[in-house]
Formats: sequence, C-alpha cells, structure tokens
Amino acid sequence: MKVVHTSDWHLGQQFYEHSRYTEHQAFLDWLCQELAQIEADLLIVSGDIYHTATPPAASEQQLYAFIKQVKDLLPALHIVIIAGNHDSANRIETAKPLLQQFDTHVVGRFEKHNPKNVVKTLIMPAGKVNVVAMPFLRSADITHLDNDESSYAHAVRQAYKSAYALIADKGAPIIAMGHLHAKGGDISGDSERNITIGGFDSIHADVFGELPDYVALGHLHKAQKVANNDCIRYSGTPMPMSFAERNYKHQVVLVEFEKSQVKAVSARYVPRYKEVILLPDKGGATLVELCEAINALELPSCDKAPKPYLRLRLNASETDSQFRHKIEQALENKPVNFCGIERVTQQTEYDDEVIFDDLGKVSELAPTTLLELAYKEQIDPQGVPSSALQKCLEEVLVSLSEHDK
Repeated sequence: MKVVHTSDWHLGQQFYEHSRYTEHQAFLDWLCQELAQIEADLLIVSGDIYHTATPPAASEQQLYAFIKQVKDLLPALHIVIIAGNHDSANRIETAKPLLQQFDTHVVGRFEKHNPKNVVKTLIMPAGKVNVVAMPFLRSADITHLDNDESSYAHAVRQAYKSAYALIADKGAPIIAMGHLHAKGGDISGDSERNITIGGFDSIHADVFGELPDYVALGHLHKAQKVANNDCIRYSGTPMPMSFAERNYKHQVVLVEFEKSQVKAVSARYVPRYKEVILLPDKGGATLVELCEAINALELPSCDKAPKPYLRLRLNASETDSQFRHKIEQALENKPVNFCGIERVTQQTEYDDEVIFDDLGKVSELAPTTLLELAYKEQIDPQGVPSSALQKCLEEVLVSLSEHDK
C-alpha cells in the first residue's frame, strides 16, 4: 500500500499582494502526475488546505478540479482531508456529501461526544487501512478545563485515545493525522500562526500513543521528523509561504506499507515554480550595494517565464531620502514580483539577530517572537520575558483564538 502525505497548501494565499494561483496549479498538476506515477492508494492532506477561512471561489474550484483530475487518473484512490487552523470547519464539512462521491473524506471538526466522525476505515484494492483524521483541535472542541498546557495536552491525548477505541480491526495499518505544533518541531518563525492553547510551548509527541503505524502532521511548514521518529512527520508546505522558508526543500512524503508494517518512508521533492529572492540573503545592505545586486540578478529572459519574488533589505542607517526612487529605477523593466523593502538594524551588542523596522515584516512575525524582540529592545538585551508576561500574552492569544471561531 502506498500512501502520500502532504499538508499546508494554503490555497488562495496572496504573497505580498501577488496571487499564487498559478503556483498552486503547477503544484497540483505535479502532484496529480506524481500520484499516478507512484500508483498511490491513498492521499492524506493534514490541514490548512486553504489560507483563510473564506477562500476565494477560484481556490475552492481549484481543489475540486484537482480531485476530479486525480480520480480520473486513479479511480481507486482515496483522499482524506482535515481542517487546519487556517480553515473553516464549517466550510470543509459543507462539501462532504459531494466529495464522498469521489472517495474523498473530509473532517472539519472533532465531536467529543461522537468521536466516530474522525475514524475512517478504508477498503482499497491494496488492502484495508484505518485513518484517524483528527482536525485542528480548539480548546472548546475537547475540554472544559482551564486552558493550561497540561490540560490541553491531556485532552488531545484523550481525543486520540477515544478515536483509537473505535477501530474494529487493529491488525490493519493505522494512520493518525493531526494539525498542531509538536514539541521539538522546527518553525520558520514568521508564517505559522501560534496555535498552542494556554502554554507557550508545544505539546509532546506522546499524545499520539503507540498504536499508530504512521503519524501524518500538518501546521509546521518545514518538512521534518518529530522526536527523531521516522514515522511521525510533518510533510511541510509545497512552496515557500514566507521569505523565511526560501531555502526549505519542499516535499510530499511517500509511506509504503507491507501488510500492517511501514516498509519505507521517503521524500518526493516538489519543483519550485517561482524563485523567492531576498537581497541580501542575510543582514542588510547599503543603497549602492542593493542597486548593484539588483543589476547583477540573473532573471528569466522569456516573457512567459514565471517571475521570481524579490524583497530587499536596506540598512536602517541609510540616509538617502531618495532611496525608494533609486530602487525603483534599478528595478525598472526587471521581470520580478516586487515584495517591498525592509529597513534592517543589525544587533551587534548581544547577538546577531536582525530587527526589522518594516511594519509589513513585523505583521508576519509570530506573537511570541514579537514579545521576545520587544523585551530585548526595551527592557533587557540579554533577558527573556518573565513567565507572568508570557502568560499575559497567552491569555490574549487564547481569547483571540476563541473569538475567531
């Protein structure tokens, strides 16, 4: 049995006001052909299928067209999709009756009084498989306890445990899906929303228990193993969702089963449709250096070739009031999707971090990162925010998370 694990497509994302429709379509076309070449039996998508709770109609059509296209090539393929923290549970659930006709199983929410809705026992030509399709879990979905780290982690563990109890044939492979931040996971720092509920840290990978043969996770954008376990993985995004992700090796994960055992886990790398360029790659540069770097760029010569994304880092010490005009002149007739300018201040007294003065960049940073940067700048360059201050921010984040529901 061949299972392909992917996540965090973020269909409908605007990248600095640039549409990513063609990039997503290129990925979906590639994935369709890859699934056919692999002769996949099951595709699992671990959340954040859309970038917002109200995606453009074109993005919804894009998803449905992909499902139709891949089912034409692989009539026996089953697809399981869960909602992530970016998705609307209601919107995901609304399409369920239609998608079931295409062997596509969607789960928008976990019903704690009826956990059967997340347990999918699929019968395919390659055999039977049990999928625990656990969507993103908000605190209200699983617990009435205080929103602290231990109670939320305990409730997540209980949610999986209650689902496992409903699996009739535990001799068949068991795949657990999830959309959360597992402890030890490497984040990009500016594109994954903070989704921990009451607790700055993430939750431990042991919440999944020992029953699953493979755990297919979404939310973190970097493809990686969790707890050094080959069978607990984030597939990562299929393309960079921020400039911080420009050097990621984007992939989907192929999991091959022999009877009920995982035989092999391997990466299938996604081609980069559009390049993501940050000048300079680290730190900042003077205006003269930036203009020279722009002129030295090797850019597509064909008019129909995809234009790369370009963002510039200008030293905050730059005093030339005409810097925007001069940069515009350097960019004239350059085939790029321009993504703005950051004013950068190098911190040399206590570390080599970069502080961004550009508000557009600040809006991308995780709340925890913003708190740490503000604390270092305003209070103690070598310190960290107190637990009380962190708790304050946690309460605000929890309140906002509940309000977004």
